[in-house]
Amino acid sequence: MTTGQHTTKDVHQEKVFEAHIVGCLTSDLGYLERDPATDYDVGYALDRELLFRFLRNTQPEAWQTLEDHYSTQAEAEVLKRLEKALKEQPTHQVLRQGIKLVPNINFSLCYFKPASNLNPDLTRLFEGNILSVMRQVRYSKKNANAIDIVTFVNGIPVTTMEVKNPLTGQTFKHAEAQYRKDRSPGGEPLLTFKRGAIVHFAVDPDNVSMTTRLMNGKTRFLPFNRGRDGGAGNPDVPGENRVSYLYKDLPGAKAVFSREVLLDLIGRFIHLERSGGKEVLIFPRFQQLDAVRRVLADARANGAGQNYLIQHSAGSGKSNTIAWTAHQIINLHDEADRPLFDTAIIVTDRLVLDRQLQNTISGFAQTEGVVKKIDGTSRDLKQAIEQGKRIIITTIQKFGTEHLATISGQSSKNFAVIIDEAHSSQSGKAAQAMSDALTREKTSSEDIEDMILAHQAARGPQKNISFMAFTATPRNVTLERFGRMGEDGNPHPFHLYSMRQAIEEGFILDVLQNYMTYSAYYKLEKAIEEDPAFKGRNAQRTVARYASLHPSAIGQKVEIIVEHFRRHVRSELGGQAKAMVVTQSREHAFRYWQQIKAYIEEKGYSDLKALVAFSGDLRIDDTDWSEAAANGFPETELPQRFDTDEYQVLVVAEKYQTGFDQPKLVAMYVDRKLAGLQAVQTLARLNRTFPDKKRTFVLDFQNTMEEIRDAFAPFFEATELEERTDLNQIYDLESRISSSPYIIRDEVERFANVFFTGNLSSQERIRLEGLVKETVGRFEMDDDEAQQEEFRQLLRSYMRFYSFVAQIVSLGDPWLEQLFTYVSWLSRLLPSREVPADIQISEDMLQLSAFRVQKGEEGSASLQAGDTTKLAAITEFGANRYTEEEERSLSEIIDSFNERHGTNFSREDFLRFERVNREIMDDEMTDMMRNNPADVVYGAFERAFFQGMVRMFQQDNEMRSAVMTDKVARDQATRHFFNRAMRMANESRT
Repeated sequence: MTTGQHTTKDVHQEKVFEAHIVGCLTSDLGYLERDPATDYDVGYALDRELLFRFLRNTQPEAWQTLEDHYSTQAEAEVLKRLEKALKEQPTHQVLRQGIKLVPNINFSLCYFKPASNLNPDLTRLFEGNILSVMRQVRYSKKNANAIDIVTFVNGIPVTTMEVKNPLTGQTFKHAEAQYRKDRSPGGEPLLTFKRGAIVHFAVDPDNVSMTTRLMNGKTRFLPFNRGRDGGAGNPDVPGENRVSYLYKDLPGAKAVFSREVLLDLIGRFIHLERSGGKEVLIFPRFQQLDAVRRVLADARANGAGQNYLIQHSAGSGKSNTIAWTAHQIINLHDEADRPLFDTAIIVTDRLVLDRQLQNTISGFAQTEGVVKKIDGTSRDLKQAIEQGKRIIITTIQKFGTEHLATISGQSSKNFAVIIDEAHSSQSGKAAQAMSDALTREKTSSEDIEDMILAHQAARGPQKNISFMAFTATPRNVTLERFGRMGEDGNPHPFHLYSMRQAIEEGFILDVLQNYMTYSAYYKLEKAIEEDPAFKGRNAQRTVARYASLHPSAIGQKVEIIVEHFRRHVRSELGGQAKAMVVTQSREHAFRYWQQIKAYIEEKGYSDLKALVAFSGDLRIDDTDWSEAAANGFPETELPQRFDTDEYQVLVVAEKYQTGFDQPKLVAMYVDRKLAGLQAVQTLARLNRTFPDKKRTFVLDFQNTMEEIRDAFAPFFEATELEERTDLNQIYDLESRISSSPYIIRDEVERFANVFFTGNLSSQERIRLEGLVKETVGRFEMDDDEAQQEEFRQLLRSYMRFYSFVAQIVSLGDPWLEQLFTYVSWLSRLLPSREVPADIQISEDMLQLSAFRVQKGEEGSASLQAGDTTKLAAITEFGANRYTEEEERSLSEIIDSFNERHGTNFSREDFLRFERVNREIMDDEMTDMMRNNPADVVYGAFERAFFQGMVRMFQQDNEMRSAVMTDKVARDQATRHFFNRAMRMANESRT
């Protein structure tokens, strides 16, 4: 606090809080309070006396050698070497590494907590660290400024703190302003980046923020709060200030300034990141520090075999949290000083491994060779596991190869598996292959049932594997797979940093604050009205695609996009603002990019330039294109090129729609259907903060504000389930498959006898295929296409649900495992449904006679506290539950139908239409409904649904007669199941 800045009363009130903090540090945490007037050396920014006291007490032999060699200059030589070290290396590094003097005198400047208490000498040295604190430190030779509180470790400053009290009208925001305006680091050793104190805190009784670099007016503070009721701030603490977690141990948590936590921060958390010529000193935010320490404490207490779901908001520094967890979990020891985990394996389901994550984890390594990045083949992964590499970074897909299938003998080792973006892939084949590789043992049992049960047991929870799953948006599968059971009997995240808290703290932006929707209206005319090619479902899909790709349709949207960007976005961030255009396919992305370029050129907008991103090669108008050919440089350079002032707009389809970090993105123009998880992940590209970035813009041509709010609601605060999944559904699925006319149990068991006892030679594979083809033959003889498709769906549901259930519990049922293995082969050998070939549409066959884009809703779509919804439990991995609105709609249809026809049809009768939906909702129809407006795709669905109804009721004269002759009922039913199908199509992305 600068002398004379406040009235005597104000100073007194702030000093009360200041004195309370220091009092707790000294009385509760063992700090020494020192006098800045006599103990602080302004030139060196040190407490020299404590520095020398620490060295003499902990390293008497080295000190004696120093005095023997340097005599009266001993202290001066230490100061000279320390000053040089601090100028060349950051303070935390100097504390870790110590200093060396001739002749071979090594001084440690800090001792860190040993892995166990077995070595009393190491524990004694750790306790020998001297933690101290000073109040009102006059740190400058140029002015009379004083820092409220400075803490030291062995005489070396590590933190500064400006303290404010709201009773004086001053908050932590005023402390931030004080650092920016009155704490210039120029020529001040205490405040100089890397040279002086490691971190600077702005504190009032309710809130804390921090920074690691003072840059005058450009200083950026980050929140350092625990969170309050799912939002920003800190919870009440009985009899204390809300920020007491800084200076006082609380139940279940050590204080941040405690010896244990502060030295842990210095020794294992703080990291200097160098990238692109810039340096950033990374100090964990509270939720990062808390998550890592809680995971480690739980693992130390409970050993391997535990699950941890860490739900941290997008943009919250997940890569750093993963890196800290990985590096510290491998150094975790039990009380007998044995490592708890042999290897940490970091997996992602991105096929192209996240380079940022790789670089972050490698950059945190303090020892050469600890981290092994698997950029090559699965053979490299196998070798790394067998060699016992400490940290391995890989894609999960590499586990599903033959190389990994040969690994055995790992069950005696403990693995910490850290999952980046934990979603559905973690309950699939690759996840199972990973578990197999880390637990597989050769068995000597010849009993077939023992062999099958061993395979099944390998799918379940493993005592040698702990899973640490990180995601901002956990699905129902993720919660059940990795969550911890709460008192309500449902799974919950182990640690939470919610989207709501991140937004309220200002750490990320609310991307729904400025939302605008547009609706597109098409009018199509056919030149050949009776052409049968236009009557098929495949043709209708093609027609919808034709309309959305028409130059007139794209042209009108391009005009809206470019003009909106120029009018509202271009001037943001001092002219550095950028935008992303999200389209529904690679061809759409390319066409948009072409028309944006043409429009910019036509209008002479020389200050705008666009890029396009798409994977692979694309043939457009008889010309082959690649992303590199379109942009004029290699695709690996796109993120860096887009970051320059040369480019403002990036057009994407799937690529860069998720996992792309560009803080200058201010606007997003959406022309594709988004739902659930994909909507959140896509729009989250906008949420990163940047200097002067206060708002974002979204223009949406495909989704309503209500749909987007519904997508965000489950992930805004803590994600929860309505109820736990009924795992007994696996027996319902098994019963339906076993009782189908295609399956014979004896064939399944004969298949299992070969599969589980053989080495699957080519001869045995032929024998297995022969057994499965018995079922295929019966399937092919069936002329009921609807029943065939229902069976296909049933097999898919069983395989997905069994993979999930078997990971949650140890089933102990060999028949379920036999059936799973059998249907896994069967589903591959069953003939696929015939899909009609695409028709080629030209202008002379079909014309877009009218198209207009009309502005819809505009305003805030933001969520508020409590605006959350719970996720539904898993139901058969394929059957979509009815919503309340759908139930009401169905009841109205049934009542109206029965009233007009004098019938007594029930809900179950009408639910037979679900079979029609399952039949027609193949990948093509799903894709068409997901990526096009409802009015464009309704015609295609209506035709397909009608044909399905005809087939469905061939043997039910009463229902067929009523439905076929009652157009009102038919239209009602069609519209009802169309709405339900649209929901299914959109939810299939989540």
